[in-house]
This record gives sequence, structure tokens and C-alpha cells, in this order.
Amino acid sequence: MYATKKIIVIDNEVVNRNFVLDYLQAKGYHGIGAENGIIGLQLIKEYLPDLVICEMVMPDMDGYTVLRNLREDRLTAIIPFIFLTAINTKASLRKAMEFGADDYLTKPATTDELLRAIAIRLQKQDLFRYWYATNFPQVTLAELPNTPVNSQSIFPNIPHLKKVFDYIEANYQEGITLSDVAEAVGYSSAYLTNQVAKQTGDPINVWIIKRRMVAALPLLKNTNQTIEEISTNLGYQSACHFSRQFRQYNHTSPTDWRKKNQLNSGLKNTNLQFIKNRSQLVKPVAVGRN
Repeated sequence: MYATKKIIVIDNEVVNRNFVLDYLQAKGYHGIGAENGIIGLQLIKEYLPDLVICEMVMPDMDGYTVLRNLREDRLTAIIPFIFLTAINTKASLRKAMEFGADDYLTKPATTDELLRAIAIRLQKQDLFRYWYATNFPQVTLAELPNTPVNSQSIFPNIPHLKKVFDYIEANYQEGITLSDVAEAVGYSSAYLTNQVAKQTGDPINVWIIKRRMVAALPLLKNTNQTIEEISTNLGYQSACHFSRQFRQYNHTSPTDWRKKNQLNSGLKNTNLQFIKNRSQLVKPVAVGRN
């Protein structure tokens, strides 16, 4: 189940701020508005949002100061931060990157540009949290702010593509293809490929592979299933195909990865049943404008 992503929008121009908030609401996000940097910083520490969109030039506290404060606080240091500003100089862009901004959009940005930037940052954030939880299991969820309940959810939170990713989540263990996904959601393969690649940067087939690769790791580490059994459980027709894709994504073979990680975890003759994880559809939660 997807949790509604919270996004704080900081902009002293009320028209710009409300336009972005209304757009976020239409796309199913939970948007929270702030009219200046001081209030924005307070709201960030109160709500610990999934992402921040901020103007650069504002009275009282500018965007640079907001960003610097976020990066200096352990609880907010990894929150994705996007500048959306009318300032369009190399110097301002360079300074933003030095302060730790994740993206930099100049006004007037298109809604497609904004949506793509949001999706990419949220996707990377979820992948980071999953990687961290996998490699540092001793770290509690409380120590990773905004960690999703389902840490294996690697899909970008784009509400109008939710049915696509729900279908992949429910069926990635089968031999599904682009055609299967397109038929399930009622679009042509060509149209769906274009829309998903445009909004996420990756086509449908890549998302299917990514989901299988995430599922492969606990099977290799925590069970004694053979490579052939794992490949079958993940929807592959052959172990060779699975091994080839695993090597492409992890730069090592499934066998070598297993040897290294089972040695570290001390697994001994443990057989765990692989349970299929089926996501349930949820309706987008309406945004409240603050």
C-alpha cells in the first residue's frame, strides 16, 4: 500500500505557491504551503516531508538558508530538495548544488518537468532507504526519517501511474511483459511505454526487472532455494536469463552474491517460504493547504 507523499512548497508569491499546491493535489500528493523560509523550515521539522520545493529569493530567510539548515539537521538531512525559482544563472545553480540541492528548475517550468523531477527524487529516496535497511539492518526505522512501511517499494509515487505499478507489484513473479501490463491498465503498449518512460526515466520492462532484482536479494540471502528455483519464483523462464540480468544490476553473479552475504548473516540450512506480496489499491488522499 502506498502512503501519500507529503511535499512542502515554500514560496512567498501566493499565486505561484497555490498553483503548485493545486497541481500536487490533482496528482494525489499531500501538499503543505509556506509563505516564507522561516515558516517553511518550521513546517519541515514538524511534518518531516518526503520532499521540499522551494523558491530561492524570499524575505526573512532565503532558499539557501533553508537548505543549509535542513542539511545540518540529522532528521532532515536526506530529505530531497528542489529549487523552483526565477533565478537562472550559472552561479546560483552552482551555489545550490554546493549547498546540497537535489534539483534546480527555473520558472516558468512546465508541469511535466516538475512532475518528473518529483518522481525521480522520490524514487531515489525510496531506493536509498531500501539499500540502507538492507545493508545496515541494525539501524531502526526511527533513525531513517519518512521510511516507508514497505521498504521494498521501489516504485515512484506517481498517482496516475499507480495502477501500472500495482499490477507489476502483484504479478512480477509471473512471466509478465509490457503487453500484459498495457492490457491490464487499458492502454496500448506504445502509449504506456512513452508515458512511463517520460515520467520516470525508465520503460515498463526495466521496472519489472528492478522489482525482480529487489525480490531476489532476500531469497538469495535468507533461503536455501537453488538459483533455478529463485529464477522460477521470480517469473524467469531460465536461470541463465535471471543470472545475466542479476549480474547487470549487481555486478556479480547470484552465486557469488549469495556466498558473500550468507557468510555475513550466518545462514544455516534455513528454508523460508516465499510469500507473494500483493499491493492493495488505495485512493489518493486529498491535499490540505496550509
